[in-house]
Amino acid sequence: MKLNIALLAAAVLASTAVHADNYPSRPIRLVVPYAPGGSADIVARRISDEWAKAAGGNIFIENKAGAGGNIGVDAVAKSTPDGYTIGLQTVSLAINPSLFAKMPYDTLKDLAPIGMVAASQHVLVVNPKYSAKDTKELLSLAKSNPGKYNYGSAGPGSTFHMAAELFKDVAKVDIVHVPYKGGGPALVDTMAGMVDMSFPVLSAAVPHVQSGKLRAIGVTGPKRSALLPNVPTLQESGATGYNFETWFMVFAPANTPRPIIDKLNAALNKAISSPELKDKLVRDGFDPIPSTPAQAQARLTQELPAWNKLIKERGISAE
Repeated sequence: MKLNIALLAAAVLASTAVHADNYPSRPIRLVVPYAPGGSADIVARRISDEWAKAAGGNIFIENKAGAGGNIGVDAVAKSTPDGYTIGLQTVSLAINPSLFAKMPYDTLKDLAPIGMVAASQHVLVVNPKYSAKDTKELLSLAKSNPGKYNYGSAGPGSTFHMAAELFKDVAKVDIVHVPYKGGGPALVDTMAGMVDMSFPVLSAAVPHVQSGKLRAIGVTGPKRSALLPNVPTLQESGATGYNFETWFMVFAPANTPRPIIDKLNAALNKAISSPELKDKLVRDGFDPIPSTPAQAQARLTQELPAWNKLIKERGISAE
């Protein structure tokens, strides 16, 4: 009996290895759980050709938006684990389980990370007429006038929203949330002075900062951005301990054969490390992050409880 089990296991391993050797034999579907034009869609379209070339196949993108990305991610989680349906999601992969009362999938049980792709900073911007010129002045005003100032976001649970709520938590300030249906309207109303500030994705804000329609107070990540080299990080300029980035991760359904995961990971790292693609990503405001599947899994596992703590303490929901 033991011999038969051993032979069966060996046969399964051999079959998986053969399958991986022939993989991919048809186009791979990369599900982006947001509408075209957003940061996740931009990243997916930037990497897909080079990634496909490195993997020896073709990758086509399917936008499947809804429920803060949950609909698209769920479609991947419930697909056949053969490597032909994979997904790309943002830091919302770690945020959503605490944000939504009911989730259609289990993040850790139903998904298999392939690797990190890149990270993008946000930037705290204010209307030019707002009196604060830097982080220290803004914090002084906000602490002296709790509830007086407000910020616009792309909607409840968006990365704009979470970047701001983390800032409020770290800096211990009371700034009122004004949710919009998308980042564009929030940015427009910040320029118009309808709201005092917002935390847009860096790449979306740069043209307006350069034209003088917005004043950049600080970038949200751990280091200054090449797109706005003269703008300090919020952490270095007064919000000690603050750090927020929107990262992008690709994943497959759980139980996808490990040789396929490894092949996709190696091809992805080769693609995003190539000078040409790396240059394109950086120009668009994305910092490439080559990683192993284990490193991607560790980041996800580490951030899930951290976001849960912030969301529960601040009473944030997706509604």
